Amino acid sequence: MKILYMGTSAAEGWPGLFCSCPVCTHARQAGGRNLRTRTQALLDGGLLIDFPPDTYGHALRHGLDLGGIHTLLVTHSHMDHWFPTDLIHRHEHFGHGAEGVLDVYGNAAVEKAFYEHILIDRFKPHPIDDAVHFHVTRGGDVLHAGGWEITAVPADHDKREECLIYICRKDGKTVLYGHDTGRDLSPAAWKLLTEARYDLVSLDATMGTKSVPAYHMGLPDVEILLERLTAQGCVHDRTVKVINHFSHNGEMTHDQLAAWGAGRGILAAYDGMEIEF
Repeated sequence: MKILYMGTSAAEGWPGLFCSCPVCTHARQAGGRNLRTRTQALLDGGLLIDFPPDTYGHALRHGLDLGGIHTLLVTHSHMDHWFPTDLIHRHEHFGHGAEGVLDVYGNAAVEKAFYEHILIDRFKPHPIDDAVHFHVTRGGDVLHAGGWEITAVPADHDKREECLIYICRKDGKTVLYGHDTGRDLSPAAWKLLTEARYDLVSLDATMGTKSVPAYHMGLPDVEILLERLTAQGCVHDRTVKVINHFSHNGEMTHDQLAAWGAGRGILAAYDGMEIEF
């Protein structure tokens, strides 16, 4: 199985669009892995996770034909994870030859944003009912799509909606995709998480060395969460551990993040990183 990290930043990108802080200034000067687009991943070439404004650029960079992808998981409605307007381009008028239907899974806030963007006057001549199907998804739901078994887990994030992280299983491999979330997960979420044994765990590390209550994690929170998963037998010696979703507010360069991870057996994601496991 493979995971492709197409984007690895928080909402403002890295360097931040309007930011001249030391970390953003370094990123502009150093380039390379310090340049990050908004978070998005592709599992095994067929399961797309999140749909940020950078999706078009990701498809160009990686030579992807998104018309052949049929499953999209959306974690929550924040714009860096969900830019639904671009889905109108899956209509035959805009995207010729897209195969079948794209099934999109997300919470009620994600659904609301989807219809608000798609059902506007200029798009009414091009209904996408036959191209995109939306499925409202709640914590605890188990989905079966494209050969995957997917469990939606309630995240510790924006309390105005039920944000989700996902457990994805296929061909004997299990992935925990944990963005965006803090570590103070509900008992229901922990029950779901501890029922699996993971081959790869990808965790939110937005805040760098800082630890903040809820919403996102910093590196200290990642260590605590991994320790708990390890104690439960969910993470083991062969589990690939990845930190992802970085903000310049974490005040760490890519090299600093990578060095922190190297000492702990944890990989620091960067745009374009692919892991086979």
